[in-house]
Amino acid sequence: MSQVRTRFPPSPTGFLHIGGVRTALFNWLFTRHYGGKFILRIEDTDIVRSTEDAVKAILDSMQWLGLDWDEGPFFQSERLAVYQKHVDKLLSEGKAYPCYCTPEELEERRKRALQERKKPKYDGKCRDLPLPYPDGPYAVRFKCPQEGRTVVEDLVKGQIVFENAELDDLIIQRSDGMPTYNFAVVVDDGTMGITHVIRGDDHVNNTPRQILLFLALGYPLPYFAHVPMILGHDRTRLSKRHGAESVMAYKEMGYLPEGLLNYLVRLGWSYGDQEIFSIGELIEKFSLENVGKSAGIFNPEKLRSINGNHMKAREADELRPLLLPFIKAKGYDTGEGEKLNKIIRNLQDRSKTLAEMADLAEFFFKEEIEYDEEAAENFLLPEVIDIFEELIAGFRRVEAMSEAEVESLFRGIAQRREIKLVKVAQPVRVALTGRTVSPGLFEVIDILGKAQTIKRLERAITFIRASVALPGGDNED
Repeated sequence: MSQVRTRFPPSPTGFLHIGGVRTALFNWLFTRHYGGKFILRIEDTDIVRSTEDAVKAILDSMQWLGLDWDEGPFFQSERLAVYQKHVDKLLSEGKAYPCYCTPEELEERRKRALQERKKPKYDGKCRDLPLPYPDGPYAVRFKCPQEGRTVVEDLVKGQIVFENAELDDLIIQRSDGMPTYNFAVVVDDGTMGITHVIRGDDHVNNTPRQILLFLALGYPLPYFAHVPMILGHDRTRLSKRHGAESVMAYKEMGYLPEGLLNYLVRLGWSYGDQEIFSIGELIEKFSLENVGKSAGIFNPEKLRSINGNHMKAREADELRPLLLPFIKAKGYDTGEGEKLNKIIRNLQDRSKTLAEMADLAEFFFKEEIEYDEEAAENFLLPEVIDIFEELIAGFRRVEAMSEAEVESLFRGIAQRREIKLVKVAQPVRVALTGRTVSPGLFEVIDILGKAQTIKRLERAITFIRASVALPGGDNED
């Protein structure tokens, strides 16, 4: 295969969303697989709706995801002279013509055609105007062949045939001089040497018109591959109500870029039964032959699961700088790096996102933890005060509180009292974390350290006495 050249052409009229990212990803993986060039092109000819903020959001999203580009970003707004040159070429060759019909006239004829149950296409009123052309504003229309067929050899969908008689003399330049989408895309793809156009299948109906423009302008046809759409759980087009947030919102929710990309590539592409891929594996294995024809259904829980797998695969040193902003946003000083590394290793198997890890880690940093009401009622009882006091005395005797020494201390207390280990461990867990479910208790104690562990046990004793008006409690008469 000659050098592959693909492009991703987002419109900066809003933030980059999941569907756009999946399209960019397929192009990027295909290009990297074949060692080609991936081009970023900003389609900003909609001057009213395009914004600098949206451009920045697109670039930030691509950079966060690691979808690097080889050429660009190019901006259509800076290429108006190129489009004009191609409009002039088609006019001079008789392949395009000026159209003086006003929007009001076109709308009136469209309504009439619908009333007569005809296809509401342009009726060709200006197609054969005699020279000289009249003065006044005009749009430029492409002279679409009125006979024959246009065949799309789609690399995903197979052969699709369009009757030219059903196509329109589409406008390629508006009366204000701005090119239309279909025309600008063809000129860009032709002049940039794009070999493969990989995009959502909502563009299928644009393809025959674009093929005819490629041929009229004398550019070689790229290969077309239309990939299935992403739908919500109700099988309607993905929208915000399904969780179709902007890409950077997923960063703010604590997803890893490789987790999000892994999930998105599986919405429409498969490689056997494999679910979890590194980016290197995706580049190695990706091909258009394995892109399906059915729409993908966006499943937030599946995304969380896949992201959780990538969380587990990261080293603590890699996750620490990513987790830090989430911890600091809660107002905590994380202290030395090794403590946070221990916390990360402790929570990796339980966390699906960085935000979830920060939530689970919160009890490590709080000065005073809050007890879950049910947990306190069931486990912070008067009979555990002696156990807590014996533990505190044991902790004070221990020099280095290794997990092995802590476990030995717990087991010794359980044996002397002839109770199961859980009768010691569970009340301590509530005293230290505020809840009945936590990471391994001995690991928690190792991370908290001697001073903080003793402080929390003493506070739990005070809490118990205050709750039941025991001697030494705040409620004593």
